[in-house]
Amino acid sequence: MPGMIRFMLTRLATGFAIGCAVGFFIWQNGFAAAGAPQNYLAQGLFIYLFASTIGMGYLATALLLEE
Repeated sequence: MPGMIRFMLTRLATGFAIGCAVGFFIWQNGFAAAGAPQNYLAQGLFIYLFASTIGMGYLATALLLEE
């Protein structure tokens, strides 16, 4: 696998994992009034919202700061 592809996939996956952790933490602590805690579809979409946003931000920052 070319180095740039590996770099991008690694950074995207790392940011996605950080976003999942943040989204799960916010959902479990009740900071978001997004419905009942038993609504798994809403919880999954909420976590994906954070994961996709932070993943792309992490990748963009890594590409910007790469020398």
